[in-house]
Order: sequence, then structure tokens, then C-alpha cells
Amino acid sequence: MSRTRDLPVFPVAPDPVRPGVSPDVSPVRLEVDASGDPNGPRIALVTLGCDKNTVDSERMMAALVGHGARVSSHVEDAEVVIVNTCGFIQSAKEQSIETILEACELKDAGSVRAVVAVGCLVQRHGDELAREIPEVDLFLGLTELPTLVPQLRSRGLLPSEESFVPTMERPLRILSTETPHTSYLKISEGCDHTCAFCAIPLMRGLHRSQPVEDLVREAAGLGAAGVREINIVSQDTTWYGRDQRRKDREAPLLPDLLRALVAGTDVPWYRLFYMYPSGLTRELVELIASEERILPYLDMPLQHGSDRILELMRRPERRETIRERVGWLREAVPDLTLRTTVIVGFPGETDDDFREMLDLLEELRFERVGAFTYSVEEGTRAAEMPGQVPDDIMEERLEEVMELQRGISFDRNAELVGRTMDVLIDHLQEGDPDFAAVGRTVGQAVDVDGVTHLRAASRVSPGEIVRATIIEALDYDLVAQLEPRR
Repeated sequence: MSRTRDLPVFPVAPDPVRPGVSPDVSPVRLEVDASGDPNGPRIALVTLGCDKNTVDSERMMAALVGHGARVSSHVEDAEVVIVNTCGFIQSAKEQSIETILEACELKDAGSVRAVVAVGCLVQRHGDELAREIPEVDLFLGLTELPTLVPQLRSRGLLPSEESFVPTMERPLRILSTETPHTSYLKISEGCDHTCAFCAIPLMRGLHRSQPVEDLVREAAGLGAAGVREINIVSQDTTWYGRDQRRKDREAPLLPDLLRALVAGTDVPWYRLFYMYPSGLTRELVELIASEERILPYLDMPLQHGSDRILELMRRPERRETIRERVGWLREAVPDLTLRTTVIVGFPGETDDDFREMLDLLEELRFERVGAFTYSVEEGTRAAEMPGQVPDDIMEERLEEVMELQRGISFDRNAELVGRTMDVLIDHLQEGDPDFAAVGRTVGQAVDVDGVTHLRAASRVSPGEIVRATIIEALDYDLVAQLEPRR
């Protein structure tokens, strides 16, 4: 197969510019080599997309190892290549298809027995992909992932049931990120919201909460594997348990889950992402304020600051609600770090709407902001809306948002100079005479925020939480000096 082969074309817009980073589109880097059976089939799993895909892949790898496979993130010497696709934005879709085609080339060359494509892109465009790339042996959408093991076994690509790893010895997840001391806990799947710009419900379906006991068991397993920081993720984390409340008035909600996680594990840092302002309650705010292992950090996606645009977007909150919830949090939680994301150039956005968003960001002064130009997504309400904003105007507005936030971020960082705080070490700086390591404070989430460059007189290790004093502020990063060990 030629590498110049035309890619299947789906009617979507170009990738949005990303001067700020969103957890939804942050890159995934997987490095893993795990064996269930030293003589088992060699399976490579390549993951593309967001942190939720990372969790899906780590669960798939665990299931494969538990059924006798040798699993790696590298395609060299693999007998089977599985591509976990992303369908969020155009560049991610193209990367997914390119990766599938590369695996098919290995199959054509005879080094790979089978190619499997799974995940979001398959869920939404499986029929088109099957027509365009018939060399792929198996396509499984998100709803079909539980059938992966039996499907592979039926094709002779996994050992028979007699070769199972004993149930008690099977892992729930196989950690695969560059920083194995940081991981993700996906507490629900799908979304009940109908935001006009978003295709996620078309791929992942309606909201479905995972049972508390399963999540505590998974988090405890992550802690036993050396994870020091768990990032709690979903499409709307505040919505946890509400689907079950419709059936059972006593069903646990997010505060109940958080208490269970703290009580049932020894993981020192829990970080909350995708917290819709409309879903925040006083109980939840008080819990964040009182429980030190739930970090004073909140990712709160707004998407806009104009009530008119929020209504067009079909977002569940308005400026009044946003101000109220931010007020609750700032008042109750000392040293809180708030992160948000906004979209510029949504269809119909006027200069006045954009100014309202800038005014709200300047008023609320979020420590972290990711900003993006609007991207048309096939099948969404916004794709058919009039008033599409020209690309050059979107780019100008994007730069204005980020210029405003650059100043706010620096001011917020400058307020930390002289403070002594916990820093989680991510990487050592081998050979650097000035800095010993790179880490993150409780106010810096992995991959999406800045980092702390650490000057240290003594040795530190990745995954270690140390005390350090902030000695310099940059636009997005910090510089700190390690405190002497006692």
C-alpha cells in the first residue's frame, strides 16, 4: 500500500489553533511493555487522543495481558497492531487514519498478522472506514470494546480460555504515560448535555456513571502501582451519579465518590477536571475546601462569556451562575487555582459578544485559560448555523484572549514568589548545571499547564513530593529552590 494513498474525507473543519491547551485535545504519549505470557502473541496498542482514550487503552492492555498476550506501545515485532483512534478534531482524525494505514503497510509487508481499529473515530465513521480501508481486520467502536478479547480469540490472535492469567492476578490497568506517578480515573462515560458545537455525545453516547466500588478499587490499584496524583476526568464530572439518582434517590453523587476515594486509597493528590459551573454545589465546594488530598485546583470549562453566545451554544450556565460559582470557590478554598477553556469565533459571535467574554475573563482572573478557534463538527447544531466567523477574525480574537491571559498568568505567578509549597517531581534534568528537575505545584496540572523548574542541592526522584520555595515567576512557569531536607 502506498503511503500517498488518499485518506477518507469527512466533512469537518481544520484543526483549531492551540496557544492554550485543553485536556480534551492534549497529546497522549504511551510507553509500555507488559507480558501476560512470555510465549503469548505480541500485540502493539497505539493510542491517539485525549486522557479518556488513555484510560480506555490502559484497560484494554490489562485485558489483553490478562488473557495471555504480550502488550507493547511499539509496533516493531508486533503480530497484531491495535489503533485506538480519536475523532475530536480534523488533525486527530487524519492522524488516526494515517496510523491505521501505516499499520496496514506492515501487514502488507508480512510483519503484522492483523490490524484492528477501535475507539471514537470508528464509533462515528466505522462504515466509511471499513469501505475505504478493507485491509483492517476488525473495527470496534466504543460500545463494542468489551468484545475485543473474544473477537481476537475467535480469529486465533489470542490464546484459548485455558491460557488465561488467573483472575486474581490480572491488572485493572497497565500504566503507560511518560509520568507513571500521574494517572487518570475516568468516572463516567458519555454526556447528557447538548452543546451545539460538540460531537462527543454522538461518539460516546449519554452519561453513564461507573459504580463507586469499581472506581475505588481502580484508584487503589493505581496507588499500589506508585501513582501519586490521580486526575479525575469525564465529559462533565459534576454530573456523576445523576443518571443513577433517576432510579435510586440514595445513589451516590460526586461528593460521595470523592469521600470514598479518599477513604479507600492512600493517593495523596486528587485533581478535578471538566467541572461544569452549573453542576457545582455548596456541598462539593465545602468538601474541596476541607479535604487536603482533593487539590485546591478546578478545571471549569466556560466556553464563552456572553449570555447570548452561551445560549446559542446550548450551555447550561450564564454569566450570573459563573460569577456565583467562582465566588463560592474563591471564598471557601484558600490558594485556589482555577482553569477554564473558551472558544472564539462561534457562529454569530459579534465584536460585542467577544468583548463581553474578555471582560468576564479580566474580572474573574482565572489562573489558567485555554483558548481555541471554533471548529465545525459534522452533525452538530452549530455546523448549520448562520454567521460563521471568518478565519482571520477568529485568529485576531484568539491572540487577544491569549495576550490578556498572558498578563493575568504572570501576575498570578508573581504572587507566589517567596511562598514555600509542595512540588511533585516529574522529570530529572540530567546534565543541567542550573536545574535539577522539572515538577509541578498543586496549581499546575500535567501537560496542560506550566511547570516548575527546580534548583536543588540534593538528589530528587520522579514521583517524589518535595517542599520548595518559589524564587522566580515566568509567564506560565515557575522557578523554585528545593528546601533543605530535615
